[in-house]
Formats: sequence, structure tokens, C-alpha cells
Amino acid sequence: MITPQDKELLTRKGISEEQIAEQLACFEKGFPYLKLAAAASIEKGILAPATDEQKLYLDAWDAYTRTDKVVVKFVPASGAASRMFKNLFEFLGADYDVPETKFEKTFFGQIEKFAFYDDLNAACEKAFEKNIPALMAEGDYKAVVAALLEAAGLNYGALPKGLLKFHRYEDGSRTPLEEHLVEGALYAANKNGKVNVHFTVSPEHRRLFEALVADKAAVYAKKYGVDYNVTFSEQKPSTDTVAADMDNQPFRDNGKLLFRPGGHGALIENLNDLDADIIFIKNIDNVVPDKLKGDTVLYKKLIAGVLVSLQQKAFAYLELLDSGRYTHEQVIEILQFLQKNLFCKNPETKNLEDAELVLYLKEKLNRPMRVCGMVKNVGEPGGGPFLAYNSDGTISLQILESSQIDMNDPEKKEMFEKGTHFNPVDLVCAVRDYKGHKFDLVNFVDKATGFISYKSKNGKDLKALELPGLWNGAMSDWNTVFVEVSLSTFNPVKTVNDLLREQHQ
Repeated sequence: MITPQDKELLTRKGISEEQIAEQLACFEKGFPYLKLAAAASIEKGILAPATDEQKLYLDAWDAYTRTDKVVVKFVPASGAASRMFKNLFEFLGADYDVPETKFEKTFFGQIEKFAFYDDLNAACEKAFEKNIPALMAEGDYKAVVAALLEAAGLNYGALPKGLLKFHRYEDGSRTPLEEHLVEGALYAANKNGKVNVHFTVSPEHRRLFEALVADKAAVYAKKYGVDYNVTFSEQKPSTDTVAADMDNQPFRDNGKLLFRPGGHGALIENLNDLDADIIFIKNIDNVVPDKLKGDTVLYKKLIAGVLVSLQQKAFAYLELLDSGRYTHEQVIEILQFLQKNLFCKNPETKNLEDAELVLYLKEKLNRPMRVCGMVKNVGEPGGGPFLAYNSDGTISLQILESSQIDMNDPEKKEMFEKGTHFNPVDLVCAVRDYKGHKFDLVNFVDKATGFISYKSKNGKDLKALELPGLWNGAMSDWNTVFVEVSLSTFNPVKTVNDLLREQHQ
């Protein structure tokens, strides 16, 4: 089944034949749905700290940033912007020339409000010797769209979101990459003013990202009195997954095995390579202009303060257990911390002797920890917070996608649909143990939480395998805590017209 040519390809990608066999077995048997205990809510697993509590957490974070600990802001930024312009690509291919749909009319009706308007105007003048108003007056709307999306113009249809102009300011326009640099200065600077920001990018765009950082980082460093250390990485070829045909055999394209990127779960490897104590994670397109950054900064510091406070307590308990000098009462206190503060419960613990319980507590406390912001559900697509059963019988907090939930089970479907909160991808992670060693994050991935999607290649149907998602299965064996954050911190840009929303103006 594996040809000499395949073996050569596998060697180049750093993928073993065992991995291929494992992946093909996943297509055969599929992935089990997760067993749910409940949707997480304010009563069940989501913290909503009162103002005085918030102050304690904010102080805890400020104190942490005055130590020698390394804080990194991690931004997955390889996503192409093509989906943002789906409606405009459709307009280019349509058999009419004047805007007809609501989307098209909104885009052209407010076109001067976009931060990229001046660049687009210049591109139109260069390509067609006419500005945007003149082209629109002549009914040549498609020329404007072509200048925006195609390589002869701004090429926005092929660039990653991180490099597009999102927000307009007095002194020019900013891309999401720049907004993330500014954010980093506001909540992730250390006592010496150093700000570490790491972007994961696609190989073909890396040079453009590096050029933008070279051009802009010094400007923001001066403005905010910080010193940036900006680094980049790419998704590893070894995390690609083999595609299968409808009979679960390897899909071949002109005789060659077809591999596809394994989804954002592959980035657990990039995260694992960072030398850091605390890592913030946030999507590239969830940024706001400066006038709205107050809430973003407040809640980022809040969730980080919750994280370092819980971590300090867990570390103290682990050192106590290590010392062997603890009382039965202290063991029970640690168990209650695990259950009430880290929301990790196992009905079997009541049957354990102290010695067994200590081993259980050590194992459960000594693992990576994350605090995730959760916003009130307003019907946006995406995963949500749940209390779920793990393979060892414990119940803990997990972020789940709809594909991990059995929607044919009315009870589970109702849990999903009536969830009060959803996941805006707003995480802060602690990745060292109590002795200061880095955890190997790959050891905490639940491999049974990937999923299969259906795609096609050259008109032939295929099955694609997504690795356990970065904030889903890739972190399912971490200690997880949820904190309610303001909806004002969640402003993703899914379509170009989202940039016309008030919060992006």
C-alpha cells in the first residue's frame, strides 16, 4: 500500500508509517461523541468575579509582571482572508454588473469608510486611470472589486487577514498584526518593558509579516515605551494529515498521497516550542481600535490574574504533598481546591485511601493550566463551555465544538442550544510545572477528539482529518477554568462588511 515514492514523501514531512495507519484507522472508526454532564454556566463552572475580587486578580497580574517570568502573546495568523471576501468573489463571477444583493449594496454604499479605501483608490487609479467614484459612476463596480482582490491591485483576496488594513486612525491605518502589537504593550509587558509576541504564519506569507514588523514595531515601541521581541513559526509539515477516499483508503492525486493541514490543533506543537511561563492566545481578527481597547486590556489582565492566583495555590499544594508532611485535613482541603476551584471532580475519590488520594491529587494538579474567557451567547457560531466526562471518569470543564456533540440525542442537542455562553478564543495558559520545568504539551492531547470533514479535490470527494482543536481536544487534559468576560472584547471579522460595524470604525 505504501510505495517507495510515498516513503520518500513521508520522510520529507517527518511522518511515520504508523501515523498514517493510525490516521486511516480514524477514518474507519470515526470519533466518539463526548459524554456531557452539563453546559457550563455561572452556576456551573463559569466565574463572574465581583468588583472587589477583580481588583485582587488585577493586582495579582501586575505583581506577576514585575517578576522575571516570561510572558508571550501567541496569535494564530496563518488564515487566509479569502473567506472574508466570499461575497465579493461571487459578485465578480455574477452575470450582472451592478450591486444587487444587500451585501453588495452595503459594501459599495459605505466603501469610503473602509480603512483600506485610500490604498484601493490608488490601485484603481493605477490600473484604470480612474478613481473609485468615477468607476462607480460609470457602473464599473467589478473593476473596483478586482482592484481590491486580485494580484494586479491590492491582492486582498490572497493575503492573510493579519496584513489587511482594518482600522483607520489620524496618523494612518492599522492591520490586525499592529493592533496585536499594541495590545501586547498594554497587558503583556514585563518589568523591563519587554513584550514577546509570536505569530504563526503560512510559509508563503512569512516574508510579508516580517517586513511589516520591521516597518512598524519601532513606531509602537516608541509610542508605548516598550521593547518588542516578535517571532514567527509555521505549522509543521509533520502535523499534516493524510486524506482518504470514500472507502477510507489513502486518497491519491496523480498517484501521490494527498496531505492536508491538520487544522489549528496542529499549533499545539508551535505552542510547545515557546520558552515561556505564561502564554496568552487570541485569534488574529479579534481586534478593536484604541478607543475600545480598555475592556480588552481589563479582561485580559483579569483572566491572567485568576490564572496566576490558582497556579500559586496549586504549586504550594504540590510542594506540600511532595514533602510528605501533610495531615488528612490538608489532603481533604487540596481535594476541595481541585473540585471547587479547578472544577475537576471524580465520584470515585470518596472510596480512596489517603495514600491513593495523594497520588490522584498530584497527577491532577501537576499539569498545564488555562483560564478561558467566555462571553454571553448571542448566537454566533462556534464552540461553547461544557462540563464533560473524561476517559478516566473525571468530570471537568471543556470547550467543545458542535461536531463533538451528538445532535441526534435530544438532551445533548438542548444542552448545546441552550448554552448561556460561548468560546471567543480568549485564553491564558500556564505551561510550567511547580519545579519550573516546561510541560510537554503533546502529552496532554486527547487524540479521540479529532473530527472528519468532507472536501473534494479535482472534482473527487475526499475525507479530511482534523486534529483535536487547539482549545478543544489539544488541551483537554489541562486544568481549565472559565471566567465571564464582556461581550465588548469579542469583535471578530468574518466578512469584509464586518469592518463597517461601529466597533471597527
